[in-house]
Amino acid sequence: MSDTRRRVKVYTLNEDRQWDDRGTGHVSSTFVERLKGISLLVRAESDGSLLLESKISPNTAYQKQQDTLIVWSEAENYDLALSFQEKAGCDEIWEKICQVQGKDPALEITQDPIDESEEERFEEMPETSHLVELPPCELARLEEIADLVTSVLSSPIRREKLALALMSEGYMKKLLQLFQVCEDLDNREGLHHLYEIVRGVLFLNKAALFEVMFSDDCIMDVVGCLEYDPALVQPKRHREFLTKTAKFKEVIPITDSELRQKIHQTYRVQYIQDIILPTPSVFEENFLSTLTSFIFFNKVEIVSMLQEDEKFLTEVFAQLTDEATEDGKRRELVNFFKEFCAFSQTLQPQNRDAFFKTLANLGILPALEIVMGMDDLQVRAAATDIFSYLVEFSPSMVREFVMQEPQQTDDDVLLINVVIKQMICDSDPELGGAVQLMGLLRTLIDPENMLTPTNKTEKTEFLSFFYKYCMQVLTAPLLANTVDEKKSKGEEGDAFLYFNSLSLPIVNACPCLPDNFQTAQLLALILELLTFCVEHHTYHIKTYIMNKDLLRRILVLMNSKHTFLALCALRFMRRIIGQKDEYYNRYIIKGNLFEPVINTLLDNGTRYNLLNSAIIELFEFIKVEDVKSLIAHIIDNYYKALESIEYVQTFKGLKGRYEQEKDRQTLRLNRSQSNLRSVLNAIRYRRDARTLDEDEEMWFHEDEDDDEGEAVEKSRPEEEFPESYGKYMEAKKVKESDDKENFPKQTPTGSFKFTFSHSAGAANGANGKPAASHAAAASPNGSPAKSDAPPVVKMIKPRTAMVGLVDYPDDEDEEEEDEEQSPRKRPRLGS
Repeated sequence: MSDTRRRVKVYTLNEDRQWDDRGTGHVSSTFVERLKGISLLVRAESDGSLLLESKISPNTAYQKQQDTLIVWSEAENYDLALSFQEKAGCDEIWEKICQVQGKDPALEITQDPIDESEEERFEEMPETSHLVELPPCELARLEEIADLVTSVLSSPIRREKLALALMSEGYMKKLLQLFQVCEDLDNREGLHHLYEIVRGVLFLNKAALFEVMFSDDCIMDVVGCLEYDPALVQPKRHREFLTKTAKFKEVIPITDSELRQKIHQTYRVQYIQDIILPTPSVFEENFLSTLTSFIFFNKVEIVSMLQEDEKFLTEVFAQLTDEATEDGKRRELVNFFKEFCAFSQTLQPQNRDAFFKTLANLGILPALEIVMGMDDLQVRAAATDIFSYLVEFSPSMVREFVMQEPQQTDDDVLLINVVIKQMICDSDPELGGAVQLMGLLRTLIDPENMLTPTNKTEKTEFLSFFYKYCMQVLTAPLLANTVDEKKSKGEEGDAFLYFNSLSLPIVNACPCLPDNFQTAQLLALILELLTFCVEHHTYHIKTYIMNKDLLRRILVLMNSKHTFLALCALRFMRRIIGQKDEYYNRYIIKGNLFEPVINTLLDNGTRYNLLNSAIIELFEFIKVEDVKSLIAHIIDNYYKALESIEYVQTFKGLKGRYEQEKDRQTLRLNRSQSNLRSVLNAIRYRRDARTLDEDEEMWFHEDEDDDEGEAVEKSRPEEEFPESYGKYMEAKKVKESDDKENFPKQTPTGSFKFTFSHSAGAANGANGKPAASHAAAASPNGSPAKSDAPPVVKMIKPRTAMVGLVDYPDDEDEEEEDEEQSPRKRPRLGS
């Protein structure tokens, strides 16, 4: 039990009617010898000192408020309150208070409000009259005692007084001794009075009285008194049933006498409540709440005592898994565990966790694996109930065990495969057990409960395990019942082999084979589980469906005479399409998998039924969600068959969507072609502009020749400067070869143009002018350059590097400045 559940703050109400905090501590309920009763103790969490010691009085009115507060008054003007940190701790202490007072824990106040006039009369009574005065316990006074007990049931105050009187001086034991006397004398009248007395005492709803009445010495006499109902001609024989017919079976001898006595007592009290006592009326329901609580706490104590006896549980598990154990003995052991687990549901959550962990450590899951594979139907049913308790408690614990199995055993005997086999082989025509097992499987494969913080990879690991080892077992009946004649027998051999091993008849969905209701129900359960997988296992189930061509096989069931099975197959396809996954869409298109659905729609004719509505909804979803690939496939392949359906606008809507998409595609194609033409025109314009640049440069050279006149005689450069000219031509050839490798441009005339290598010499060559004048201009003193490198290479800057694609008027001034500084504007040698 954790500290936080019992952590409380203690408050007292001061004279100003304000709550004072007396400290924080931990509360417990225990028997205090000094106070002679069950008491509430609160010890400070700081130093362990006692903050509160309060006896739970039968007459004190305790009140539970806001789920975490318990308030009561111990004396005049002295009110107390416990404020709990957690609701679970408050509920536990409240149940203990109600148990002591004999109240129903469902109530929020333990004492009924006292009528004002009754309270005044009570205060006026002398001290000696606080207890009800009971007649002497004699045979002649039994009628008087019965009348007294019956008369006080309507008054809470008088019930309390009568209960205190009955507990004093052993009065109840004396009454039960009179029962033996009356029975020996066959005094029927006295026995009828004793029935009324004992029944009335039970309705007093007091735990202290129950402790006396249900003790080993008295309980059979109480049962005997309740046999003599005045309304019956002949008494019942409940004692004979409890002592002779009902046999206490010890699957393993119980050495603890207290545990054995508690088990006997709980069984007998449960028998009194369920069998002997009449069903309480609406006004009597609360009268037996303490009896229910008595049974509840007994069960808790039994489970705790068994859980602590490790030797006992170890022996039970050893016999359960021993192959030499007889079938009858094993059946008793399984039934014992089933009842043991049912009792555990009465435990608080923390105690229940400890209980199931103890069972897991002792090997409950390997034992179930063996038991669930047995032929005995009763044993398998009990084992299924135990398995359901474990799955509901901790799916992660079961998954962890299952994933470790392939390392230790064969695939055929894996626990989950055993569960699937039992689901498939359920002999119940209504498949009640199969439905229960299918629910457990869905819990195990549900990713929502795989998000445990302790194991981040649980989801990936378990789903990989399930699809590797178990999915083919689950789908085996489906594949065996939907044989595609186009497939070769070899591809279906595994499914037939496994399905035959289950001893269940193979039923094809085709008309040539029987299609019985039980097999249809089984396939519907499997389809429901697969539909769940489509919604929650996106990757794994997608891979499995495509590898096995599973949707095609399932759609064979659209031909079934059982409409619910055809609807299950359609629902599976609807979930796939609902994923809006293009991988699924391409799979459906490639396999023409709408064909069986459309055939079913057409075969259904004009009947307005669930099948018709479900198919129409499938196509309506495709239209609303505008699944373009599926719309195009449906219209291209099936519209002629569907266009006659006019009572809904679904198919015309699909056609409209299809036409709109075609128009959009045509528009996009026209735009792309227009854009392509624009790009080509832009490229053509760019080439023309560069040709103009070359013409412009040629015009500049002609202008220079006109301005400078013909003063210098044009001579051949190779004749005047043979050495420099040779080096110049060599460097020029190297330069041109490099330019051709890097940036060639093709002119409209078909030749290649280098946009960055237009030297003055090249431009002049184009104009038919000699290059010598430019070479000579490279020397500042008018003499030819004598260096190794040609002067024109080092000094002449290519003009085209500064020429843009388009000439603007604003650039004229800049060009004039460039002309003034350009080496080509320097005077020639002859000037």
